[in-house]
Formats: sequence, structure tokens, C-alpha cells
Amino acid sequence: MTEIRVRSVEHGHTKIRNVPIAVTPEGFWCCPSPVVFQKTFKPQNPQNKSKPSPPPSKTFAQKKQNLLIERKPIPTQSRSVVSNDQRILNSNVSGLGLSMVTERVSKPNTKNLQRKVATEFGEPGTSDLKIVVLGKQGISVKLSVHKNVLIENSSFFADKLSQQAAFPCLEIGYCEDVEIFVETVGLMYCKEMKQRMIKQSVPRVLRILKVAELLGFHSCMLSCLEYLEAVPWVGEEEEEKVVSSVLGIRSNNIQVTPVLKRVSSNVNPPNDTIHCIMELVLKSNEDRGRNEMKSLLLRLMKESNGGSANICNEFIYNSCQICLNSLLLLFRQAAKPGFTDKSMDSKGPLVKQIALEADNLLWLLEILADRQAADEFALMWASQQELATLHRKLPTVSRHLVSCITSRLFIGIGRGDMLPLDTRQLLLQTWLQPLIDDYSWLLHGCRSFDRKLVEEGIGRTILTLPLEEQQIILLAWLGSFLNAGNNCPNLQIAFEVWWRRTFIRPFVELHENLLQSDSPLTSR
Repeated sequence: MTEIRVRSVEHGHTKIRNVPIAVTPEGFWCCPSPVVFQKTFKPQNPQNKSKPSPPPSKTFAQKKQNLLIERKPIPTQSRSVVSNDQRILNSNVSGLGLSMVTERVSKPNTKNLQRKVATEFGEPGTSDLKIVVLGKQGISVKLSVHKNVLIENSSFFADKLSQQAAFPCLEIGYCEDVEIFVETVGLMYCKEMKQRMIKQSVPRVLRILKVAELLGFHSCMLSCLEYLEAVPWVGEEEEEKVVSSVLGIRSNNIQVTPVLKRVSSNVNPPNDTIHCIMELVLKSNEDRGRNEMKSLLLRLMKESNGGSANICNEFIYNSCQICLNSLLLLFRQAAKPGFTDKSMDSKGPLVKQIALEADNLLWLLEILADRQAADEFALMWASQQELATLHRKLPTVSRHLVSCITSRLFIGIGRGDMLPLDTRQLLLQTWLQPLIDDYSWLLHGCRSFDRKLVEEGIGRTILTLPLEEQQIILLAWLGSFLNAGNNCPNLQIAFEVWWRRTFIRPFVELHENLLQSDSPLTSR
């Protein structure tokens, strides 16, 4: 809002268009609707042909006393016309009981045309102040208002009118949002401002709030904030606009806390709430709901990485230990003699519980791996020698999800996401053979199993070991691969690297050393 300048309203080669106004039971004249404003401000097309204005009807003549009429002298050589905008306004308000102004003008130069709108508030003919608001694209709005209403509601106008009380007209040099400015001034005449807000949209109320703050219209600001506190916000984009607009309010007399309570809290980061949510998910027995919430929480935790999510790592590791202990007890029960001979109804609940605990561990591992905090988990898993021993005693259908945990660890180490210093050899010794035993089932029974990533991860993990350990593990793998073929991890790339390191690289280095030692003699 630029400064107000005092000047008279000039009448030049301009077109003044009166906007339809309706008398309300409260005794004031409503400001124009957004649709009327948009059509009023529609740029004129100089190519459009004007049509003669229709003769006034009887109904129009009977309502003549309610009209605000502004006429211009018409040169004798020009025809009387009604603009396209005028006809649009007539068609829009004919069924609303609104007053309309007819207008006969000569055909002006549309390139230099300044479009004007006139609006009157309060009882007709009682205004004692004119305000001219200049907006974009040559728009000029003349408001007929009352000084006492503006002084009572607006600290901005109260200050300006106290300095220039003797002048009957004020001019707003430039207004960014003329439409909302006029509506906000109209709200100064409104007794039930809350009812006016109900039918508005959130973006429009934010625009009103901005203008009301510039005008120092505190009661309007309070009504806008009450509306924003009660109405739902649609989508994150609208929420961000509301929060940024409310935080931008600089008035000390306006309380914005009720609106912001929806998105912020004075309580410390709710870690207990995160723990409670995770615990509910881990204990759920309903497959669909549990899987959907695991995917959702995993995504949300990735988005909040670096915030409160880092604080609950200790809780995640406690949950991992609980799941490991439970899984070990279940494996002990399933490994008892005669378990495999039981009917599916008898062993089904135990098998389902094993799958649940393995899935929980895999989910917790994904969370830790995303935070690059899974090194300790790798050590915990590599140390489960008893679990690995019991693994081969269970049917593959009951145990194969455990091998998915091993596969995920190898993928993380191969990518460099996990850097367990003293764990890789132990992990390979404990869990590589159980993984090889389940490999055929994983290939054909797990949709999420990625053979290429797993084989690449295993090979890279092996190649991080000392050369002697590489040889032991790869020779053991070779025996399995020659027997199982495609149902065994294909580690030929790792085997080839080990071969070069063992049989080629030493001789290449020896040959280079010999050449370097002979070079002085050759030069002589």
C-alpha cells in the first residue's frame, strides 16, 4: 500500500462503470462479488463491434429510484452504445435483485482508456468522503464512504484523515489487490463479519487478512484468524501459505497462537509417541495393515531424517534385540523332533510368528540402513550362531525370510552403506551357507528378492577380506555352485577378481620389479 495523496477526481476521456450494489438488512450496500469485479476489469477488445443499447423496460423504470446513474454528454455525430462488459453485468445480476446502471458513451480510443468503477457504501447519498484506488492495468475504483466508519475501524485511515480531514477525496496511489481492498472496506460496514467469512475460500481470506493488516483493521483480522483456525486446510501447499501468512503478521495486538496450534506444539519432540507407534506396528498380527503402515512409516522416517528420527535409534536397537530373542525361541520350538510331521493347523501359528518376527527385523534393518546406523545390527546378526545352527533344522518354507535379512546386510555392505570393520568375516562364516541353502526358494518365492544386487553384495563383501580368507570362502562356494548351479549365488565376478589377485598380480609385480632393477644396466 503506497502513501495516500490528496487530489480531486479528474474527469477526462475515461469510462466510469458503476458496479451493482445490493441493500442488505443491516442497512449497508454490499461490495461487488468477485465475478462482477473480474468481468468489470476484463480488457476491452477494440475489434469487437458495439451494439445499440436496448430501450429500458417497464421493470427498469419502476426501479429507477434505486439506481446510481452516471451519464456523459454524447456527441451528435456518434452513436449510443453499451459496452460488452455492461451487457455481461446485466445478464449476471438480472436475477439477483441488484441495481444496475445504464451508460451511453461515445466510442473512445481503447488504447488510452482508463477503466473506472464506482462503489457506494452505507445509505445512498450520505457519504462524506471519496477514496480513489488506483490498481493494475489502468483500473481506478472510486469509493463513496463515511469518515466515521473508516476512523472507527482502521488505524491507517484514522491517521491519514486526522492529517487531511478538510479534503473530501483521498487517493491510494497504487493498490496491488483492488478487488480485496474494496471488499475489506465493505467489511467495515458489516456487523456479522463471521457470516461473511463462512462462504469465502482460504486463499481469499488470506488476501483479506493481508489488506486488513495494512489498513489496521483489527476486528477483520481477528475474524480472518478465527476462520483460518476453524476451516480445514486442503493440501500441504495451502497449509504452508496459511502458516507463512499468519507468521508474517506483525501486529502486537493480534494473537495468532490458536491458528498455529494446528501445526506446532510447545511440548518437546514426541519421541514417546514415535516409540508407541512403532511398538503397535511391530505387535500387529494383521498382515495388510501392518505392511501398509511399515511402508508409510519407513517413508516418513526417511523424510524426517536428521530430525527427531535420529533420537529413537536406541529404541530401534532395543526392538531388534526383542525380535531376535523371540525369533530364537520360535526356532528352538520349531527345531524340536516331530515338528515337521505335525499338521499345518498345528504348526501354522508358529510358522506365521516366525515370518512376523523376521519381517519385523527386516523392517527395522531398513530404517537403520537408511540412517547409516546399521553397523551394530550387522554385529548382532553375525553373532547369532545358535540361530544359524537351528536354521538348517527347519523346513525352507518356515525359515527363508531369515535369509532375507542376511541378503539385505550383504547389499548394504556391497553398496558401502554399512561399514562393519570386524564383522564381515563373521557374517560370511555364520550366514552365507544358510543363504545358499535357501537361495532357490528365495529366487522363486520372494517377489522383492533381487538376485543381481544380492550376488554383487556377497561378492564385494568377500573381496573386502584378506586374500587368504577370500580363498577359503570362495572355494567353499565353488563346491556349492558346481552342485546347485543356477540355484546357488553366482559369484564368478568375485572369483575372477580373487584369481587375478592370487595368480596374476604377484607375477606382474615381480616382472615389473625385475625390469626396474635391470634398467640401470640397460642404460649403461
